[in-house]
Amino acid sequence: MTERASNYEQLKTSISQAYPGLSKQLQRIARFALEKPHDLALGTVAAIAEAAQVQPSSMIRFANALGFSGFSEMQQIFRGHLVERSTSYRERIEQMRRGNGRPAVAGGTEVLRQFVDEAITELTHLDENVAAADMKAAVKLLAAAPMIHVLGQRRAFPIASYLAYALRQLDLRTHLLDGVGGMLGEFVRGIAPGDVLIAISTRNYSPDVVDAAAACHQRGVAVIAITDSALSPLKPSARVSFELGDDSAQQFRSLVGQVCLSQAMVVATGHHLADRASPRKRRTNGS
Repeated sequence: MTERASNYEQLKTSISQAYPGLSKQLQRIARFALEKPHDLALGTVAAIAEAAQVQPSSMIRFANALGFSGFSEMQQIFRGHLVERSTSYRERIEQMRRGNGRPAVAGGTEVLRQFVDEAITELTHLDENVAAADMKAAVKLLAAAPMIHVLGQRRAFPIASYLAYALRQLDLRTHLLDGVGGMLGEFVRGIAPGDVLIAISTRNYSPDVVDAAAACHQRGVAVIAITDSALSPLKPSARVSFELGDDSAQQFRSLVGQVCLSQAMVVATGHHLADRASPRKRRTNGS
């Protein structure tokens, strides 16, 4: 049995470490807990079990596997984290208690409104879950890298293309690993220690991206992962991992959070480069 965590960060780590040894049902709860911590904080055992598509008794077993005497004891840590992050969630709790949900929409401007609402929720999650230390670490890696390589496939390819374009606008040497001509493996083998790889993939994860990140990590290449969960196969290879949450339940999966994070990373890197250049300019002007 895992030693009981006393705060949310410890609990996230405990869940990630315990995950490989859990049963299929408990793994489903683990993914739900990491991807939708607010839902787990606010819901009843029955409601969470239904959302995670498991039996209610599995919720108790999951808590026990993490060292807690019961589900409520574990849920208190999720609730404590929610309160710490934003007092506005008290209003959301009240709305949830009143069952103030909006029915699904069929068409017209309601479709746009639904996507806007989902994007707002996604961006709120992004704001709450991207740590300042991770952004700072990623920016330092990008600004100092002799060469930046960017890899994303399928729905992540537009994000990779944007990052490659935008980082080049900062005069940073950047290579988009597009795999044209089946040469992805050869290009990945050419990435040198000291370079940086930005790897982008969410569930269902691209095997080529996961394998490339792992190969680079083994050679000492710094990997920055843009992914969805602490359970992502990219996380073990990443020096910095941005976990934006899993929207795989949506029929049309959003790129809003990934675009916003990518833009912020580029602009923050630009600020870092400008700050680094300022002392040199002052010395030159004063000489």
